[in-house]
Amino acid sequence: MTPFRARDFHPDDVDAILRLWEEMRASGYDPVYGLSEVLSSCQEDHAVVAVHDDEVIGAAVGRAAHAQGWIVFLSTRSDWQGRGVGRTMLAALERDMAPLGLSKLSVLLPDTAGRVDAFSDQGFEAKRNLRYFERQLPVQRKELDTLAEVGGRLLPRGLWNEIGGMQTEKDLLERRLVMPLANADLAAAFGVVPPSAVVLFGPPGTGKTTFARAIASRLEWSFVEVFPSRLAADPAGLAGALRQIFERIDELEHAVVFIDEVEEIAVQRGGEPPSTMQGVTNELLKIIPAFRDRPNRLLVCATNFIRALDQAFLRHGRFDYVIPIGLPDDQARASIWSRYIPEAVAERIDVDALVAPTAGFSPADIEYAARRASQSALEHALDTGAGADSPGPQLDDYLRAIADTRATVSEEVARQFTEDIDRIARL
Repeated sequence: MTPFRARDFHPDDVDAILRLWEEMRASGYDPVYGLSEVLSSCQEDHAVVAVHDDEVIGAAVGRAAHAQGWIVFLSTRSDWQGRGVGRTMLAALERDMAPLGLSKLSVLLPDTAGRVDAFSDQGFEAKRNLRYFERQLPVQRKELDTLAEVGGRLLPRGLWNEIGGMQTEKDLLERRLVMPLANADLAAAFGVVPPSAVVLFGPPGTGKTTFARAIASRLEWSFVEVFPSRLAADPAGLAGALRQIFERIDELEHAVVFIDEVEEIAVQRGGEPPSTMQGVTNELLKIIPAFRDRPNRLLVCATNFIRALDQAFLRHGRFDYVIPIGLPDDQARASIWSRYIPEAVAERIDVDALVAPTAGFSPADIEYAARRASQSALEHALDTGAGADSPGPQLDDYLRAIADTRATVSEEVARQFTEDIDRIARL
């Protein structure tokens, strides 16, 4: 039989490597590195193939990271296994990577790997007591430019868990939005269509933006906030700029798109002559169906004045859910207070004593009262000359600040919100 030989990878070898990959998977061997990573390293890093009569019978692919090299793919056609093909390719790959000055060449193998003789024959040693962890990064490098252009970002993990209290709202959003989106394949098996658009409504300052950001963090999707006021200055006009930014968002793999105060661009249409904003509302109504056609997308619109929205905007088929976000409950208010009390005095402040008198306060109201108490304590320390020897804000400072803070949400607004839940909410 004509002997095989090893040579450098050529772009024409891609189909052969794809066949080797498919044969490997069919045999029950689950490679550690994905096919896209292997093909990328073939083009950009280091790769050799074994050929017999100009036919590819095996491939070895490696990449370097600082002083360490990694074997990302090694496969030999089944009818050539046991003939030293793997050992020969590893030796050729090592020679190819030698000029890089590597101190170590490593390989990760799944438990299903059966034949490892090529590695042991080439001097690789099995390391004991090692565990392998991996994390799929939610945003790929090629998306970063697009994400920056649309003003988006990847939010820190854990924002969902930082929302204290509001358990009713959290449970509802978790079940209706997060669960089906994070488990799309399982949802499809149950006949559940993952949601693609939702409206959050409620009084000002109740945390609708916080929930939108937390949903993106929980899903580990890109977060893009669309600001109609900024788009209005675009030469294409607000309607044209709105269409353009959604076209760019369409290039992202996963995205939570957030429009706050959506009533600014989805107002009730009607009247003579038509207002200039009606064209913007019409454009948004056309954008939403196209947005819904793409998977891995969620549009979150927030409004303080849901009664001002155009009736066609809220109909079935455009938004899957219309969810109320109300004022924080006792547990949520305690959590918010704890966030704004300085760590140095936290042990001396009875947070429970601040919860009851702030019933009806929004998160923004509590933040204002907390900062007012800190400011008052600072002024007192400087006026008396105590300076750094001052004990800092005390319970009385917080209680006085609460008494001097006017709640944003009036009784009338709270009553209308309750009516809107009965009349408009869709859960």
